[in-house]
Amino acid sequence: MMKLVPSMFKSYTTKSEPKTTITDPKIVRQLNKAAILRAVLANVEGISRAGAARITSLSRATVSAIVEELIEARILREVGLAASHGGRPPTLLQLNPDSGRAVGVDIGATHLSAVVANLRGRTLAEAEIAFDIRRGPEVGLEQVKSLVEETVTAANCTLAEVTGVGVGVPGPVIMTQGKVSSPPIMPGWDEFPIRERLEAWWGRPTSLDNDANLGALGEWAYGGGQGESNLVYIKVGTGIGCGILIDGKIYHGVLGTAGEIGHLTTSQDGPPCKCGNYGCLEAMAGGEAIAQRAQLAVKAGQRTSLAEVSGQRPITARDVTEAAQAGDVVARQLLNDAGWHIGSALASVINFLNPGLVLVGGGVTGAGDFILSPISEAVEQRCLRASFQATRIELAKLGRQSVALGAVSLALTKAFQGLVESGEALGAG
Repeated sequence: MMKLVPSMFKSYTTKSEPKTTITDPKIVRQLNKAAILRAVLANVEGISRAGAARITSLSRATVSAIVEELIEARILREVGLAASHGGRPPTLLQLNPDSGRAVGVDIGATHLSAVVANLRGRTLAEAEIAFDIRRGPEVGLEQVKSLVEETVTAANCTLAEVTGVGVGVPGPVIMTQGKVSSPPIMPGWDEFPIRERLEAWWGRPTSLDNDANLGALGEWAYGGGQGESNLVYIKVGTGIGCGILIDGKIYHGVLGTAGEIGHLTTSQDGPPCKCGNYGCLEAMAGGEAIAQRAQLAVKAGQRTSLAEVSGQRPITARDVTEAAQAGDVVARQLLNDAGWHIGSALASVINFLNPGLVLVGGGVTGAGDFILSPISEAVEQRCLRASFQATRIELAKLGRQSVALGAVSLALTKAFQGLVESGEALGAG
Protein backbone atom coordinates (compact mmCIF):
# COMPACT_ATOMS: atom_id res chain seq x y z
CA MET A 1 0.00 0.00 0.00
CA MET A 2 1.31 3.41 -0.98
CA LYS A 3 1.94 5.83 1.86
CA LEU A 4 3.41 9.30 1.67
CA VAL A 5 5.61 11.22 4.05
CA PRO A 6 3.47 12.13 7.09
CA SER A 7 1.55 15.43 6.92
CA MET A 8 3.04 16.28 3.53
CA PHE A 9 -0.31 16.33 1.77
CA LYS A 10 -2.85 17.44 4.36
CA SER A 11 -4.25 19.94 1.87
CA TYR A 12 -5.64 17.09 -0.26
CA THR A 13 -8.83 17.13 1.74
CA THR A 14 -9.52 20.86 1.46
CA LYS A 15 -12.67 21.85 -0.41
CA SER A 16 -11.02 24.05 -3.02
CA GLU A 17 -7.95 25.98 -4.07
CA PRO A 18 -7.50 29.47 -2.62
CA LYS A 19 -9.31 32.20 -4.55
CA THR A 20 -7.09 33.75 -7.19
CA THR A 21 -7.38 36.36 -9.95
CA ILE A 22 -5.71 34.09 -12.53
CA THR A 23 -7.55 34.18 -15.85
CA ASP A 24 -5.08 32.46 -18.18
CA PRO A 25 -6.95 29.30 -19.30
CA LYS A 26 -3.77 27.19 -19.33
CA ILE A 27 -2.88 28.13 -15.75
CA VAL A 28 -6.47 27.64 -14.57
CA ARG A 29 -6.51 24.16 -16.13
CA GLN A 30 -3.20 23.31 -14.47
CA LEU A 31 -4.52 24.39 -11.08
CA ASN A 32 -7.68 22.35 -11.61
CA LYS A 33 -5.60 19.33 -12.58
CA ALA A 34 -3.51 19.73 -9.45
CA ALA A 35 -6.66 19.88 -7.29
CA ILE A 36 -8.02 16.67 -8.85
CA LEU A 37 -4.71 14.86 -8.38
CA ARG A 38 -4.63 15.89 -4.73
CA ALA A 39 -8.12 14.46 -4.27
CA VAL A 40 -7.10 11.14 -5.86
CA LEU A 41 -3.88 10.87 -3.87
CA ALA A 42 -5.77 11.51 -0.65
CA ASN A 43 -8.10 8.60 -1.39
CA VAL A 44 -5.70 5.82 -2.29
CA GLU A 45 -8.43 3.14 -2.32
CA GLY A 46 -10.27 5.03 -5.04
CA ILE A 47 -12.52 8.04 -5.60
CA SER A 48 -15.30 8.65 -8.12
CA ARG A 49 -15.45 11.56 -10.52
CA ALA A 50 -18.37 12.93 -8.52
CA GLY A 51 -16.38 12.58 -5.32
CA ALA A 52 -13.47 14.49 -6.86
CA ALA A 53 -15.90 17.19 -7.96
CA ARG A 54 -17.25 17.53 -4.40
CA ILE A 55 -13.79 17.77 -2.85
CA THR A 56 -12.45 20.27 -5.39
CA SER A 57 -15.68 22.28 -5.91
CA LEU A 58 -15.10 21.93 -9.66
CA SER A 59 -17.90 21.16 -12.09
CA ARG A 60 -18.44 17.54 -13.07
CA ALA A 61 -17.77 18.43 -16.70
CA THR A 62 -14.40 19.95 -15.80
CA VAL A 63 -13.46 16.96 -13.65
CA SER A 64 -14.49 14.46 -16.33
CA ALA A 65 -12.48 16.21 -19.04
CA ILE A 66 -9.30 16.39 -16.91
CA VAL A 67 -9.72 12.81 -15.67
CA GLU A 68 -9.93 11.52 -19.24
CA GLU A 69 -6.73 13.40 -20.05
CA LEU A 70 -4.97 11.88 -17.02
CA ILE A 71 -6.20 8.38 -17.90
CA GLU A 72 -4.90 8.79 -21.44
CA ALA A 73 -1.54 9.86 -20.00
CA ARG A 74 -1.61 6.68 -17.82
CA ILE A 75 -1.38 8.73 -14.62
CA LEU A 76 -4.84 7.62 -13.43
CA ARG A 77 -6.77 4.40 -13.99
CA GLU A 78 -10.30 3.11 -13.40
CA VAL A 79 -10.35 0.36 -10.77
CA GLY A 80 -13.94 -0.81 -10.43
CA LEU A 81 -17.28 0.33 -9.12
CA ALA A 82 -18.17 1.93 -5.81
CA ALA A 83 -21.20 0.88 -3.75
CA SER A 84 -24.40 2.26 -5.22
CA HIS A 85 -26.65 4.49 -3.15
CA GLY A 86 -29.37 4.46 -5.78
CA GLY A 87 -28.86 4.56 -9.51
CA ARG A 88 -25.82 3.53 -11.46
CA PRO A 89 -22.75 2.82 -9.25
CA PRO A 90 -19.89 5.26 -9.89
CA THR A 91 -16.52 4.17 -11.30
CA LEU A 92 -13.58 4.60 -8.96
CA LEU A 93 -10.34 6.32 -9.95
CA GLN A 94 -6.91 5.60 -8.58
CA LEU A 95 -3.31 6.52 -9.28
CA ASN A 96 -1.91 4.10 -11.85
CA PRO A 97 0.90 2.33 -9.94
CA ASP A 98 2.64 1.45 -13.18
CA SER A 99 2.93 5.01 -14.43
CA GLY A 100 6.34 5.28 -12.79
CA ARG A 101 8.89 3.67 -10.51
CA ALA A 102 10.67 4.79 -7.33
CA VAL A 103 14.14 3.77 -6.18
CA GLY A 104 15.28 3.55 -2.55
CA VAL A 105 18.96 3.28 -1.64
CA ASP A 106 20.47 2.43 1.74
CA ILE A 107 24.15 3.35 1.95
CA GLY A 108 25.43 1.68 5.10
CA ALA A 109 28.88 1.52 6.62
CA THR A 110 29.34 -2.09 5.53
CA HIS A 111 26.41 -2.76 3.18
CA LEU A 112 24.69 -1.17 0.21
CA SER A 113 21.13 -2.02 -0.81
CA ALA A 114 18.68 -0.82 -3.44
CA VAL A 115 14.95 -1.33 -3.91
CA VAL A 116 12.81 -0.55 -6.95
CA ALA A 117 9.08 -0.18 -6.28
CA ASN A 118 5.96 0.83 -8.14
CA LEU A 119 3.94 3.89 -7.19
CA ARG A 120 1.98 1.98 -4.54
CA GLY A 121 5.19 0.96 -2.81
CA ARG A 122 5.22 -2.66 -3.99
CA THR A 123 8.78 -3.97 -4.31
CA LEU A 124 9.63 -5.04 -7.86
CA ALA A 125 13.33 -5.79 -7.40
CA GLU A 126 15.92 -5.50 -4.65
CA ALA A 127 19.61 -6.18 -4.20
CA GLU A 128 22.29 -5.90 -1.51
CA ILE A 129 26.09 -6.07 -1.65
CA ALA A 130 28.98 -5.71 0.78
CA PHE A 131 30.24 -2.15 0.99
CA ASP A 132 33.01 -0.21 2.69
CA ILE A 133 32.04 3.41 3.24
CA ARG A 134 35.62 4.21 4.26
CA ARG A 135 36.70 3.99 0.61
CA GLY A 136 35.18 7.43 0.09
CA PRO A 137 32.51 9.00 -2.11
CA GLU A 138 34.14 8.58 -5.52
CA VAL A 139 34.43 4.80 -5.18
CA GLY A 140 31.26 4.46 -3.10
CA LEU A 141 28.95 6.38 -5.41
CA GLU A 142 30.20 4.43 -8.43
CA GLN A 143 29.03 1.32 -6.59
CA VAL A 144 25.70 2.99 -5.86
CA LYS A 145 25.34 3.85 -9.55
CA SER A 146 26.06 0.29 -10.67
CA LEU A 147 23.80 -1.37 -8.11
CA VAL A 148 20.86 0.96 -8.81
CA GLU A 149 21.14 0.52 -12.56
CA GLU A 150 21.33 -3.27 -12.19
CA THR A 151 18.31 -3.29 -9.89
CA VAL A 152 16.30 -1.07 -12.24
CA THR A 153 17.06 -3.50 -15.06
CA ALA A 154 16.02 -6.43 -12.85
CA ALA A 155 12.68 -4.64 -12.29
CA ASN A 156 12.13 -4.65 -16.08
CA CYS A 157 12.15 -0.89 -16.38
CA THR A 158 14.50 1.92 -17.38
CA LEU A 159 15.83 4.97 -15.62
CA ALA A 160 13.50 7.07 -17.78
CA GLU A 161 10.56 5.45 -15.95
CA VAL A 162 11.98 6.27 -12.51
CA THR A 163 10.08 9.15 -10.92
CA GLY A 164 12.58 9.73 -8.16
CA VAL A 165 15.34 8.30 -6.01
CA GLY A 166 15.62 8.38 -2.22
CA VAL A 167 19.00 7.80 -0.56
CA GLY A 168 19.83 7.13 3.08
CA VAL A 169 23.32 7.68 4.53
CA PRO A 170 24.75 6.98 8.02
CA GLY A 171 25.62 10.55 8.89
CA PRO A 172 24.17 14.01 9.60
CA VAL A 173 22.57 15.38 6.42
CA ILE A 174 22.20 19.04 5.47
CA MET A 175 18.82 18.67 3.79
CA THR A 176 18.91 21.82 1.69
CA GLN A 177 22.31 20.98 0.20
CA GLY A 178 22.10 17.22 -0.27
CA LYS A 179 25.40 16.73 1.60
CA VAL A 180 26.61 15.20 4.85
CA SER A 181 28.23 17.33 7.53
CA SER A 182 31.21 15.98 9.50
CA PRO A 183 29.96 12.38 9.45
CA PRO A 184 31.98 10.38 12.03
CA ILE A 185 31.81 7.02 10.22
CA MET A 186 32.00 8.42 6.66
CA PRO A 187 35.62 9.57 6.23
CA GLY A 188 36.11 11.64 3.10
CA TRP A 189 32.39 12.27 2.54
CA ASP A 190 32.15 15.59 4.39
CA GLU A 191 30.51 18.24 2.18
CA PHE A 192 30.71 15.98 -0.89
CA PRO A 193 27.82 16.82 -3.28
CA ILE A 194 26.12 13.42 -3.08
CA ARG A 195 22.69 14.47 -4.36
CA GLU A 196 24.17 16.60 -7.13
CA ARG A 197 26.38 13.76 -8.37
CA LEU A 198 23.56 11.21 -8.45
CA GLU A 199 21.14 13.58 -10.16
CA ALA A 200 23.77 14.39 -12.79
CA TRP A 201 24.24 10.70 -13.55
CA TRP A 202 20.59 9.71 -13.75
CA GLY A 203 18.72 12.90 -14.51
CA ARG A 204 16.17 11.87 -11.87
CA PRO A 205 15.01 13.89 -8.82
CA THR A 206 17.05 12.62 -5.86
CA SER A 207 16.46 13.14 -2.14
CA LEU A 208 19.07 12.55 0.57
CA ASP A 209 18.35 11.93 4.25
CA ASN A 210 19.88 10.33 7.29
CA ASP A 211 19.36 6.56 7.38
CA ALA A 212 17.68 6.57 10.80
CA ASN A 213 15.13 9.15 9.60
CA LEU A 214 14.36 6.94 6.62
CA GLY A 215 14.16 3.91 8.88
CA ALA A 216 11.47 5.70 10.88
CA LEU A 217 9.70 6.65 7.67
CA GLY A 218 9.91 3.12 6.25
CA GLU A 219 8.46 1.60 9.41
CA TRP A 220 5.71 4.24 9.51
CA ALA A 221 4.78 3.66 5.89
CA TYR A 222 5.12 -0.10 5.56
CA GLY A 223 6.16 -1.71 8.86
CA GLY A 224 5.60 -1.71 12.58
CA GLY A 225 4.89 2.02 12.85
CA GLN A 226 1.72 2.11 10.76
CA GLY A 227 -1.00 4.08 12.51
CA GLU A 228 1.43 5.83 14.87
CA SER A 229 1.90 9.60 14.83
CA ASN A 230 4.65 9.73 17.48
CA LEU A 231 7.43 7.19 17.25
CA VAL A 232 11.18 6.82 17.61
CA TYR A 233 13.31 4.52 15.45
CA ILE A 234 16.73 3.55 16.82
CA LYS A 235 19.13 2.19 14.20
CA VAL A 236 21.88 0.08 15.71
CA GLY A 237 24.50 -0.77 13.11
CA THR A 238 28.14 0.20 12.85
CA GLY A 239 26.94 3.48 14.33
CA ILE A 240 23.78 4.35 16.23
CA GLY A 241 21.21 6.84 14.95
CA CYS A 242 17.69 7.92 15.81
CA GLY A 243 14.77 8.88 13.58
CA ILE A 244 11.98 10.86 15.24
CA LEU A 245 8.36 11.18 14.13
CA ILE A 246 6.42 13.89 15.99
CA ASP A 247 2.75 14.57 15.29
CA GLY A 248 3.03 12.71 12.02
CA LYS A 249 6.17 14.49 10.75
CA ILE A 250 9.82 13.48 10.64
CA TYR A 251 11.72 15.91 12.86
CA HIS A 252 14.92 17.10 11.16
CA GLY A 253 15.95 20.10 13.24
CA VAL A 254 17.23 23.35 11.74
CA LEU A 255 19.74 21.86 9.30
CA GLY A 256 18.50 18.28 9.15
CA THR A 257 20.95 16.80 11.63
CA ALA A 258 18.58 15.99 14.52
CA GLY A 259 18.52 12.54 16.10
CA GLU A 260 22.25 11.86 16.59
CA ILE A 261 21.66 9.78 19.71
CA GLY A 262 24.87 7.86 19.04
CA HIS A 263 26.85 10.87 20.18
CA LEU A 264 25.21 11.32 23.55
CA THR A 265 27.82 10.83 26.25
CA THR A 266 26.92 7.73 28.26
CA SER A 267 30.24 7.20 30.07
CA GLN A 268 32.58 10.00 31.11
CA ASP A 269 35.49 7.55 31.20
CA GLY A 270 34.48 5.70 28.06
CA PRO A 271 36.59 4.98 24.96
CA PRO A 272 37.24 7.56 22.23
CA CYS A 273 34.54 8.01 19.62
CA LYS A 274 35.11 8.82 15.95
CA CYS A 275 33.35 12.13 16.49
CA GLY A 276 36.28 13.24 18.69
CA ASN A 277 34.58 12.91 22.07
CA TYR A 278 34.80 10.12 24.66
CA GLY A 279 32.20 7.71 25.97
CA CYS A 280 29.59 8.29 23.26
CA LEU A 281 26.80 5.72 23.01
CA GLU A 282 28.13 4.67 19.60
CA ALA A 283 31.58 4.00 21.08
CA MET A 284 30.00 1.94 23.85
CA ALA A 285 27.32 -0.03 22.01
CA GLY A 286 27.59 0.35 18.22
CA GLY A 287 28.45 -2.58 15.99
CA GLU A 288 32.16 -1.74 15.89
CA ALA A 289 32.24 -1.34 19.68
CA ILE A 290 30.63 -4.75 20.17
CA ALA A 291 33.16 -6.33 17.82
CA GLN A 292 36.09 -4.62 19.57
CA ARG A 293 34.89 -5.76 22.98
CA ALA A 294 34.58 -9.31 21.65
CA GLN A 295 38.17 -9.15 20.43
CA LEU A 296 39.30 -7.96 23.87
CA ALA A 297 37.42 -10.83 25.51
CA VAL A 298 39.28 -13.32 23.33
CA LYS A 299 42.64 -11.70 24.13
CA ALA A 300 41.79 -11.85 27.83
CA GLY A 301 41.39 -15.59 27.50
CA GLN A 302 37.65 -15.80 28.12
CA ARG A 303 36.08 -19.06 27.01
CA THR A 304 34.12 -18.24 23.87
CA SER A 305 33.56 -19.68 20.42
CA LEU A 306 34.56 -16.27 19.06
CA ALA A 307 38.19 -17.29 19.60
CA GLU A 308 37.91 -19.52 16.55
CA VAL A 309 36.75 -16.59 14.44
CA SER A 310 39.50 -14.35 15.81
CA GLY A 311 42.12 -16.84 14.66
CA GLN A 312 40.96 -16.43 11.04
CA ARG A 313 39.81 -12.80 10.68
CA PRO A 314 38.59 -9.79 12.67
CA ILE A 315 35.43 -10.45 14.67
CA THR A 316 32.28 -8.62 13.55
CA ALA A 317 29.07 -7.74 15.38
CA ARG A 318 27.31 -10.36 13.26
CA ASP A 319 29.72 -12.98 14.59
CA VAL A 320 28.79 -11.96 18.13
CA THR A 321 25.09 -12.23 17.29
CA GLU A 322 25.48 -15.67 15.76
CA ALA A 323 27.54 -16.86 18.73
CA ALA A 324 24.89 -15.58 21.15
CA GLN A 325 22.16 -17.41 19.24
CA ALA A 326 24.27 -20.57 19.48
CA GLY A 327 24.45 -20.24 23.28
CA ASP A 328 27.82 -18.52 23.76
CA VAL A 329 27.76 -16.93 27.23
CA VAL A 330 30.40 -14.28 26.48
CA ALA A 331 28.60 -13.18 23.30
CA ARG A 332 25.31 -12.92 25.16
CA GLN A 333 26.93 -10.76 27.85
CA LEU A 334 28.41 -8.45 25.20
CA LEU A 335 24.97 -7.93 23.67
CA ASN A 336 23.43 -7.48 27.10
CA ASP A 337 25.96 -4.75 27.95
CA ALA A 338 25.35 -2.99 24.63
CA GLY A 339 21.59 -3.18 25.11
CA TRP A 340 21.88 -1.72 28.58
CA HIS A 341 23.82 1.30 27.28
CA ILE A 342 21.30 1.82 24.48
CA GLY A 343 18.37 1.54 26.87
CA SER A 344 19.92 4.02 29.31
CA ALA A 345 20.23 6.62 26.54
CA LEU A 346 16.81 5.76 25.18
CA ALA A 347 15.22 6.39 28.58
CA SER A 348 16.19 10.06 28.29
CA VAL A 349 14.73 10.23 24.78
CA ILE A 350 11.45 8.70 26.00
CA ASN A 351 11.28 11.08 28.98
CA PHE A 352 11.87 14.01 26.66
CA LEU A 353 9.64 13.08 23.67
CA ASN A 354 7.02 10.74 25.18
CA PRO A 355 6.58 8.62 22.01
CA GLY A 356 3.94 5.91 21.78
CA LEU A 357 6.32 3.48 20.09
CA VAL A 358 10.06 2.84 19.92
CA LEU A 359 11.28 0.56 17.14
CA VAL A 360 14.79 -0.87 17.31
CA GLY A 361 16.30 -1.66 13.91
CA GLY A 362 19.63 -2.03 12.13
CA GLY A 363 21.99 -4.94 11.66
CA VAL A 364 22.74 -5.61 15.33
CA THR A 365 19.06 -6.23 16.04
CA GLY A 366 19.36 -9.61 14.35
CA ALA A 367 20.23 -10.55 17.94
CA GLY A 368 16.52 -10.22 18.79
CA ASP A 369 15.70 -10.53 22.47
CA PHE A 370 19.39 -10.80 23.40
CA ILE A 371 19.59 -7.05 22.81
CA LEU A 372 15.93 -5.98 23.05
CA SER A 373 15.45 -7.34 26.58
CA PRO A 374 18.31 -5.36 28.18
CA ILE A 375 17.19 -2.27 26.29
CA SER A 376 13.69 -2.60 27.75
CA GLU A 377 15.02 -3.35 31.25
CA ALA A 378 17.28 -0.29 31.24
CA VAL A 379 14.46 1.93 29.99
CA GLU A 380 12.12 0.63 32.70
CA GLN A 381 14.68 1.34 35.42
CA ARG A 382 15.70 4.79 34.21
CA CYS A 383 12.53 6.18 32.68
CA LEU A 384 9.64 8.00 34.35
CA ARG A 385 7.00 5.39 35.05
CA ALA A 386 4.20 7.17 33.19
CA SER A 387 6.36 7.62 30.09
CA PHE A 388 7.56 4.02 30.19
CA GLN A 389 4.07 2.62 30.54
CA ALA A 390 2.86 4.68 27.58
CA THR A 391 5.66 3.46 25.27
CA ARG A 392 5.93 0.14 23.45
CA ILE A 393 9.47 -0.99 22.64
CA GLU A 394 9.70 -3.47 19.78
CA LEU A 395 12.01 -4.70 17.07
CA ALA A 396 11.49 -3.07 13.68
CA LYS A 397 9.32 -5.27 11.48
CA LEU A 398 11.05 -4.52 8.19
CA GLY A 399 14.49 -5.56 9.41
CA ARG A 400 17.26 -4.45 7.08
CA GLN A 401 14.72 -3.08 4.58
CA SER A 402 13.48 -0.26 6.81
CA VAL A 403 15.85 2.37 5.41
CA ALA A 404 15.55 1.42 1.73
CA LEU A 405 11.74 1.36 1.90
CA GLY A 406 11.76 4.67 3.76
CA ALA A 407 13.84 6.03 0.90
CA VAL A 408 11.20 4.71 -1.52
CA SER A 409 8.47 6.52 0.44
CA LEU A 410 10.51 9.73 0.37
CA ALA A 411 11.06 9.41 -3.39
CA LEU A 412 7.35 8.80 -3.97
CA THR A 413 6.39 11.85 -1.95
CA LYS A 414 8.73 14.07 -3.94
CA ALA A 415 7.39 12.57 -7.16
CA PHE A 416 3.78 13.21 -6.16
CA GLN A 417 4.62 16.78 -5.21
CA GLY A 418 6.02 17.27 -8.69
CA LEU A 419 3.03 15.54 -10.24
CA VAL A 420 0.57 17.78 -8.42
CA GLU A 421 2.53 20.87 -9.37
CA SER A 422 2.94 19.96 -13.04
CA GLY A 423 0.31 17.35 -13.86
CA GLU A 424 2.80 15.78 -16.26
CA ALA A 425 3.53 12.08 -16.69
CA LEU A 426 5.51 10.85 -13.70
CA GLY A 427 8.28 9.16 -15.63
CA ALA A 428 8.83 11.97 -18.13
CA GLY A 429 12.43 12.98 -18.49
